[in-house]
Amino acid sequence: MTDHTPSLHLVPPTEGAPAPATGSAPAQSVLLPGATLGVLGGGQLGRMFAHAAQAMGYFTVVLDPDPVSPAGLVSHHHIQTGYEDPDGLARLAALSDAVTTEFENVPAASLAALAGQCPVAPAARAVAVAQDRAQEKAHFVRCGVPCAPYAVIETAAQLAAISGDLLPGILKTARMGYDGKGQVRVATPAELAAAWDSVGQVPCVLEKMLPLALECSVIVARGADGSVVNLPVQRNLHRNGILAVTEVYEQNLPPALAQQAVAAAKSIATGLHYVGVLCVEFFVLQDGSLVVNEIAPRPHNSGHYSQNACDVSQFELQVRALAGLPLVQPRQHSAAVMLNLLGDLWFAHGDVAHTPPWDQVLALPGTHLHLYGKTQAKHGRKMGHLNITAATAEAARATALQAAALLGIAPF
Repeated sequence: MTDHTPSLHLVPPTEGAPAPATGSAPAQSVLLPGATLGVLGGGQLGRMFAHAAQAMGYFTVVLDPDPVSPAGLVSHHHIQTGYEDPDGLARLAALSDAVTTEFENVPAASLAALAGQCPVAPAARAVAVAQDRAQEKAHFVRCGVPCAPYAVIETAAQLAAISGDLLPGILKTARMGYDGKGQVRVATPAELAAAWDSVGQVPCVLEKMLPLALECSVIVARGADGSVVNLPVQRNLHRNGILAVTEVYEQNLPPALAQQAVAAAKSIATGLHYVGVLCVEFFVLQDGSLVVNEIAPRPHNSGHYSQNACDVSQFELQVRALAGLPLVQPRQHSAAVMLNLLGDLWFAHGDVAHTPPWDQVLALPGTHLHLYGKTQAKHGRKMGHLNITAATAEAARATALQAAALLGIAPF
């Protein structure tokens, strides 16, 4: 059993961290506009990456098996094949001057294979850590960033040895869990055993449940030269395990806590030798302390507000990091609220899908609609987001609550 208790001590980021990959393609030089940037994955994050890259004068190529993938529909090239198809990966490498990914569950082996042919960021080793909760937790500990007390469960013996101090807790599958999937709350040893059976006895992490006050996240961008910049700390509200609302403005969190979160996020990124955009999610406990929850090796829903509230968005940072361009510290010029738009909004009045009243929403000042080009609305499916910007936090919140009422989103 592995059991760690929260304590904050940021060690030098490279201590105990994965070594830089060897045997990969030659070091990347700066790729100026006119080059072609590739992305593994055709979802909405890839779509917004492609839009940002194209706005800066780059060509784009997407590899995704879905013929109507949001990113594939807007890219210069769409390689319609699986993420592990050797021929498709070879074609992606041939077309691309550098390649990134838009979701964390892309096979790390595919990234490693591409790295032998062209620059890839983030590297396979960094993505592999984010794909495995046990590795992820161990990396947090190496970086001196506090996380919830936890234990790894891979065998029946480890299950039997679990300390009662970790209950009640949340059992999470070590791999392939996101948006609340692969997670079971447990209060007793019997519930824990039943939960492990229910997920197929796959490797899991049991985390002790802590008294949460709120959730927040930090998005950092790190270049191959080691430079790191960050977006402002985002205050997040989740519903049913899915991000619902993000609020970003001065004093959305106590300044000292925000500084601590930024320092921790930079330590985690640097410890991974990370290149690209990384989101680090945190819990703020009721006693005011901070613990890290998880990382996402890509842009993140909670950073979408940066498209309209900052002078450099998270997607432009992703382009800059991949192309080797200078990373500048983003500046937020407007208070912002982001509302996640799920497919449920299309079914607010029954079982038949109806287009939400976008005309009424867009009549509100400072509203910016971003839809992802998905052809069919489904319950729980991310269809878009709405950014609300204003001169003050009070004005942004007031408009966001008006928009939420029009759309049938619960107030916050």
